[in-house]
Amino acid sequence: MQHAVGSPLPPPHQPGHGPGPGPAIAGSQAQQQPGAPGFTGAPHHPPVPPPHPHPPVPPHRDTTGHVQLPPGGPVAVPSPPPAQAHADPSATTLAVLLIGPAGAGKTSVAKYWAECRRVPTAHISLDDVREWVRSGFADPQTGWNDNSEAQYRLARRTCGFAARNFLANGISCILDDAVFPDRPVVGLGGWKRHVGPGLLPVVLLPGLEIVLERNAQRSGNRRLTDEEVARIHGRMAGWYGSGLPIIDNSQLDVAGTAQVLDDVLARAIASPPQW
Repeated sequence: MQHAVGSPLPPPHQPGHGPGPGPAIAGSQAQQQPGAPGFTGAPHHPPVPPPHPHPPVPPHRDTTGHVQLPPGGPVAVPSPPPAQAHADPSATTLAVLLIGPAGAGKTSVAKYWAECRRVPTAHISLDDVREWVRSGFADPQTGWNDNSEAQYRLARRTCGFAARNFLANGISCILDDAVFPDRPVVGLGGWKRHVGPGLLPVVLLPGLEIVLERNAQRSGNRRLTDEEVARIHGRMAGWYGSGLPIIDNSQLDVAGTAQVLDDVLARAIASPPQW
């Protein structure tokens, strides 16, 4: 049995071994105490037991709870494969940012894509992280203000930290967010700062009718008014001509959209977009 640092605990109390004279102390022993008649020797001290022969062993580095994790750093641009090789995004560690308006199907596609890959992959939803705030949650539907802006920025930075840590430990990530092209510093530029230059952005932009239909099926604070959906969709149209890959999934189901996403990412690995 291991002992704590220091001398082992004393043996349990037994009759005649307690402090003070007792029936087990013979007369000859009593005379050996200082001040007793006939005392001639030095005061008696009980022997100090030797230290435990087996000092505590530190936990092994592979023991559960002591796994060494590489620190997360900026994600580098993926290396293009050799000309004769075919880039297989399902077997490559990637950082993907799925952009689109509310109702575009970002969350459903991101979850499905992450679940079907051949390498470990995490889905990091900005809305999920934003809703970690329970008391004091700033809902933009009640009016956009400095508080809601701050919580959005905090959620993006938290998602970026999480993505970098997952990727540093060999787990791919797909993030989803409604990033606007007319706010490059806060949107796409912010994600690039939080995750790294190797982040691969892809825009998911179905037609307005499809977005309105899907938004009508949502509930809670994730359901927007038709006017707000139309306004966001119109701003998202600014991604056309930006150079980013755009997927119109108006006629695609989730599995079909994920397949197109793989094709787009294969081209992005071979020739990373400039953004």
